[in-house]
Amino acid sequence: MSDKPHQNLAIIGHVDHGKSTLVGRLLYETGNVPEHVIEQHKEDAEEKGKGGFEFAYVMDNLAEERERGVTIDIAHQEFDTDEYFFTIVDCPGHRDFVKNMITGASQADNAVLVVAADDGVQPQTQEHVFLARTLGIGEMIVGVNKMDLVDYEEGRFEEVVEEVTQLLKQVQFDPDDAKFIPLSAFEGDNVAEASDNTGWYDGETLLEALNALPEPEPPTDASLRLPIQDVYTISGIGTVPVGRVETGTMNTGEDVVFQPSDVGGEVKTIEMHHEEVPSAGPGDNVGFNVRGIGQDDIRRGDVCGPADDPPSVAETFEAQIVVMQHPSVITAGYTPVFHAHTAQVACTVESLDKKIDAASGEVKEENPDFIQNGDAAVVTVRPQKPLSIEPSSEIPELGSFAIRDMGQTIAAGRVLSVNERE
Repeated sequence: MSDKPHQNLAIIGHVDHGKSTLVGRLLYETGNVPEHVIEQHKEDAEEKGKGGFEFAYVMDNLAEERERGVTIDIAHQEFDTDEYFFTIVDCPGHRDFVKNMITGASQADNAVLVVAADDGVQPQTQEHVFLARTLGIGEMIVGVNKMDLVDYEEGRFEEVVEEVTQLLKQVQFDPDDAKFIPLSAFEGDNVAEASDNTGWYDGETLLEALNALPEPEPPTDASLRLPIQDVYTISGIGTVPVGRVETGTMNTGEDVVFQPSDVGGEVKTIEMHHEEVPSAGPGDNVGFNVRGIGQDDIRRGDVCGPADDPPSVAETFEAQIVVMQHPSVITAGYTPVFHAHTAQVACTVESLDKKIDAASGEVKEENPDFIQNGDAAVVTVRPQKPLSIEPSSEIPELGSFAIRDMGQTIAAGRVLSVNERE
């Protein structure tokens, strides 16, 4: 880990618009793909008669290796620039990207939106922009990629800029907070160095734009919250819950409690990167062992916190949601699955309390009969089984959720207040 400030960067956009190639190019240009890996791919590419350096190879092969390998750490790619140490969250193409983005498995500080010059804005582009807005991503760098396929025409670049600008305005994202860069990830145009092919463009390269991003806010000073991803039994140690510290610090020797399972004990050991450590902080992926806790006492979706400041468990909660895609309308009684941090719980929308203007927050209608695509609303929600969740004003990392139904993300939301169970 470097001593530069850290940024979580989401690479978003439609699946075929070249995100993987762009990530590969970034890793390559910043010296974060080992030389021998590149040499190997170069040979493979030449043997298959794909002259020139087949860049996407690097990423495709890394992706396959990740698919095969099962690790505790979510597959993160890392690179550093002059100013920042970047972690690319939830690498492109990940099936649960949308869900993970919303539930905070990948809290991105800023985003690069990739839009192919030949293809323009697609439904997935819209969904990702919508999410970026919902999740409060601050700055957006828009890479108009595959400029090589449109002969580096300025006119086509301007058309895509206009399309994306309209999309940003739709979700009340200020286009002035976006930078538009004509790119070819495949050829390397305007990624690390200004390209001769786009003489008409005098703005920043992608790396310059990344260096110019504002520094992220440090994590809140909230107390320990660690959502459990998995629970393992490891010989010689016993039960080892695994997860990522979202807020606060976990120290050995401290008393913790798991909610909603409502069991607790003293932290005996904490392990990170296969080494025992005395403590762990926000962003650390850890396995740990708690005295007296067995495999059957806790489960994925539990949240671990200090015994004297336990995670809250909702009887009901009030939330603000934005509906992204629902085939018809949502009314009181609707019971989809809520994905919050690592928990997946069926929850009933008990009441629609008010419809609001997503941009201004003003109330448009009290107690509406239904809500539909594009609507923002305040709703009261009742989990069908115990769920640990926090108000986003207090612990933003545990205050957002995705609503999924019929195999897609229907809505995104954040928790306004929690009515705790007795």
